[in-house]
Amino acid sequence: MTVMLSSAEIHGLATRRAMVRLIPLMCAIYFMSYLDRTNVALAKSALSADLGISAAAYGLGAGIFFLGYALLEVPSNLLAHRIGPRRWIARIAVTWGALSSAMMFVQGEWSFYLLRVLLGIAEAGLFPALMYMVTLWFAPKDRAIAVGWIYIAPALALVIGNPIGGALMKMDGIGGLHGWQWMFLLEGLPSIIVGVILWFKLPERPRDARWLSKAEAESLEAHALLPGHANPHDYSGHWVQALKRPTTILIGLIYFLNQVAFVGLVFFTPSIIQQMQISSPLTVGLLSSSVGIGFLAGVLILPRIHRKIARDCYCLGLFTCGLIASAVAFTLIDNASARIALFTATAFFAGGVLPIYWAIAMKRLQGIEAAAGLAFINTIGLLGGFAGPYLFGLVEKASGLSSSGFYVILAAAVLGLLLVPALAKAINAETNATAMPITE
Repeated sequence: MTVMLSSAEIHGLATRRAMVRLIPLMCAIYFMSYLDRTNVALAKSALSADLGISAAAYGLGAGIFFLGYALLEVPSNLLAHRIGPRRWIARIAVTWGALSSAMMFVQGEWSFYLLRVLLGIAEAGLFPALMYMVTLWFAPKDRAIAVGWIYIAPALALVIGNPIGGALMKMDGIGGLHGWQWMFLLEGLPSIIVGVILWFKLPERPRDARWLSKAEAESLEAHALLPGHANPHDYSGHWVQALKRPTTILIGLIYFLNQVAFVGLVFFTPSIIQQMQISSPLTVGLLSSSVGIGFLAGVLILPRIHRKIARDCYCLGLFTCGLIASAVAFTLIDNASARIALFTATAFFAGGVLPIYWAIAMKRLQGIEAAAGLAFINTIGLLGGFAGPYLFGLVEKASGLSSSGFYVILAAAVLGLLLVPALAKAINAETNATAMPITE
């Protein structure tokens, strides 16, 4: 006897299948990208000892990756829209994996800067291409959860990657190479392998997935359309308009400030821990994973809270207040164990809120507008990724303490909180102008 499923049941089943099939592949590539961009944090002290790279130079080199990334973000995602995200994401993975391994050849400050810029250029477009795929596959109500699952990848990269990187650093002297050279080499090669796998396994759209029935594929594509946008290509000639929207710009600015705080935290946590009189690379790596644990908890919990509250700006304000509270507590407490716990709390709020930014943006962008607008938001955020480590490096140079970077986190969080009411006003104005049923 054949059981007839309702439209809602077909869509629910198709969404679950897409989550199970797609999210692990998207997580795998984002895991490797985050591992390869942040493993330099573990090499900070070794690069100083072996090559004479100062804290300020390290901060500039760590952040300049994001400058190279930002330069090509929008054109890269427009190419992903034109030729298909599968091919483009696979290309990105292979080229950045090769350049990540090439970091083992750093000889001084200028070669450090050059390879970090090239690494950013190679990786440009990866994350917004993944976000663009989310708009092709998932209904607006499911996107925060989908993005939250994708953000598990960088969180795990911090939880697992730091101890792995610390262990690889202990290979110092083997084969005449420094430990940091082994780390860069052995963590770059798997990215190339993952890129090849994606070429063969990642479908472009629901209609290309052999594991979906025709009805399921059609249901996913229909539900992925935004209300009022009959076709994802309706605005293909007007993608620049997405970059001019006040909501796009404000989300980008808030994301910029978030990245100043969060990326600075990620790149300087190992050095803060080392200044707690901890010298073992493996121990530093293990304790640094506290940031990844907080990040992981945040992306699993905060999007689900947001889904229940359904008030975007209220959630942003609430979670930003949590970040401010954790940063203030860190500056007031000297106990080492408490500070390790506050790394976790800070990352919980700073990292956990990231899927919500993208869910808010995706509610307002479709088709090539999504490809351009999401890349533009990420470009602004990447500039924050450049500024954060650089500011942390300058503050450490002035004070002699890596932990002084928490004042940068505090300042960025307060400024971000001040922008939330402006975003709420822009969302209401846009909603009234278009008469689209979008929740503030």
